Amino acid sequence: MIKNKKNLFFLSVVFLFNIDTYADKNLESLMSVLYSQTSGEIKATFVQTYNTATQLLDKAINTGDWDAVLESDGKLDRSPAIILDVDETVLDNTPFNARSIMNHTNYPEGWDEWIYEEKATLIPGVKDFLLNAQKRGVKIFYVTNRRNVYEEATKNNIKKLGLPFDDDVDVLLTRGENGWGSSKASRRSYVSENHRVIMMFGDNLNDFFDLPDKANYVTRKESVLEYENMWGNKWFMLANPVYGHWEQSIYGFELLDEESKTKAKLENIRVN
Repeated sequence: MIKNKKNLFFLSVVFLFNIDTYADKNLESLMSVLYSQTSGEIKATFVQTYNTATQLLDKAINTGDWDAVLESDGKLDRSPAIILDVDETVLDNTPFNARSIMNHTNYPEGWDEWIYEEKATLIPGVKDFLLNAQKRGVKIFYVTNRRNVYEEATKNNIKKLGLPFDDDVDVLLTRGENGWGSSKASRRSYVSENHRVIMMFGDNLNDFFDLPDKANYVTRKESVLEYENMWGNKWFMLANPVYGHWEQSIYGFELLDEESKTKAKLENIRVN
């Protein structure tokens, strides 16, 4: 029996050390995807975020100079609006991440297929909040860095889930549309020309303000403190442990192999 246990342990070690590069990368994200899909804790943070925003709605609507967009020129008498990122803020894409783990693939492989399936589900809390805001006369804008070729499928997905989606103006602003790049500053400005944006929601710092190009994680963390009065008031961050600029900033936004990425992670983790 002891010999068999030793053999089993040996085989397990051999298996782990023979995982190919893609699988190794995906196994790194296994815990974060599991946390996102199964934990009550992350669901609680989402519901807590949207509940808090709901409690502030009336105050935000009725306060004439309440403005969440840094790029705004502060014009008065604009109708109220809300800006939300889409992925991991409105739509839950973790099934795509789970597929990547199981299939040993990496983004963007399979991303097209996932979007065109139009099967993403809702982030908890967002629907009740947005319907509540809509009833109060607030315009809802979705500002996403999905490419404009995905606009129709994204619109369909959002509408299928029963979220507010007006057709009188373009409320889904994608990357590449109207010459817009990955920075969302121009799209925030575009919305704020005719609307007073009272709240913004996202899972990335760049959903709220622009950072220096390839800002490292120290700069990103410090930048949060520059806008302390905005968080939980006009800006609402949703946790995304699966992917984002937070990870890329550890590597200096460089394209590294998996061994180099792991080395960078170990060099930047704190032990005291």
